[in-house]
Amino acid sequence: MFEKLANIFRIPDLRKRVLFTLAMLAIYRLGGHLPTPGVNFLKLEDFFNQNRGSLLGFVDLFSGGNLRRLTLFALGIMPYITASIILQLLTVVYEPLAKLQKEGELGRKKITQWTRYITVILSAVQSFGIAIGLEKAGDFVLHPGPSFILMTMLTLTTGSAFVMWLGEQITDRGIGNGMSLLIFAGIVVGLPRGVMDLWDKAKSGTWGAITPVLMVGLVVFMIAVVAFIVYVERCERRIPVQYAKRVVGRKVMGGQSTHLPLRVNAGGVMPVIFASSILTLPQTVGYGLRNSRYIGDLMRMLGWGEPLYTVLYAVGIIFFAYFYVSIVFNPSEVADNMRKYGGFIPGIRPGKRTADYINDVLTRITLVGALYLIIISFIPEWMMAGIHLNHLPFWLGGRMFEQLPVWVTNGLGVTFYFGGTSLLIVVGVAMDTVTQIEAQLIMRHYDGFTPRSGRIRGRRNWS
Repeated sequence: MFEKLANIFRIPDLRKRVLFTLAMLAIYRLGGHLPTPGVNFLKLEDFFNQNRGSLLGFVDLFSGGNLRRLTLFALGIMPYITASIILQLLTVVYEPLAKLQKEGELGRKKITQWTRYITVILSAVQSFGIAIGLEKAGDFVLHPGPSFILMTMLTLTTGSAFVMWLGEQITDRGIGNGMSLLIFAGIVVGLPRGVMDLWDKAKSGTWGAITPVLMVGLVVFMIAVVAFIVYVERCERRIPVQYAKRVVGRKVMGGQSTHLPLRVNAGGVMPVIFASSILTLPQTVGYGLRNSRYIGDLMRMLGWGEPLYTVLYAVGIIFFAYFYVSIVFNPSEVADNMRKYGGFIPGIRPGKRTADYINDVLTRITLVGALYLIIISFIPEWMMAGIHLNHLPFWLGGRMFEQLPVWVTNGLGVTFYFGGTSLLIVVGVAMDTVTQIEAQLIMRHYDGFTPRSGRIRGRRNWS
């Protein structure tokens, strides 16, 4: 293994890419310690400690603690992700934008430019909502007023734009997908805090006499979640493909059997990130209005762990799972290319019949992948905040759930760093990055990291 790691630094181009990526990640972590002016950080830290099992704690996990300290990079890359979602949705319903996307490199550059503009606008809106919320929340602001609002908007918007630039630089000049690596860095930096949190709960006996049993069960559950994620991430449906023999000049081409691999979770963690970004945006902007008589009840119903939030989250994951797969995989194009080179699926007529068959298979396995993502993404929510079924209206049977144990309705208060969405991102990004490094090594006649180098398959990235 050490010999294979040393091979990375023997290749000048690969060494430069790896070192550049590490340098950009170091700058990202350094910016995570630059505070926003005019904020009482001690009060803000206490507030996040009290709301550890809420949506704020979950969002803070993805920002690597930047939101907790309200640093320069507090917004992270969430505005960029939301802007990407908006433009990808518009490509489906707005024909000129769809044509622009098909124009190749020039069209992609234009869409990227629009994404940057929308990112800045969303960052300004979110930072304005944060500033208003801090002023109305209590003693979080040292000197409230218009100057504080403007300074907060300028600081957080600039930080978000700089994070977007860092991600693009890593993608272009480094190794791996820049945005995914920034999320990866934000999660990994919180792992030591998660270990210490579990250790403190074990020493203090937070759950009473059954604390040792629950701790052992929690560790076993974490290992099971890891195994489950790795297993599903490597699952695929293989459609057999047969190529007919063709005579090209004096050579006989084709005649071999192969397969078309369709991944169960083709969208990776992107549907989860998209759904959480959409639900986080209105809560961030309207945080200061949570006590309003008009929309206060709606904001509370959209709180983390509430039934309405859970339902919308699950529906969003299913929607974006299908939406993302429809963008990255076109059954008609695959069927046309297969027919062009003399390939066919046994028992299926080439052309439209083949495209319909591939689309049917993809529809079924995408639903399985979406349900898998729902289970994985709800694990940290259930562990941290529980399921607030007792908050349902009486006509939906809310009073029936008041007899449930407290750990079911309010959770265990465990910061579940080692499972759920965070682990899914860490495993997926690690696989993608190792795959890219391994491809660079094999291309230069070096051995990869795995025993069967070149066969490891990472998930698709988004750009």
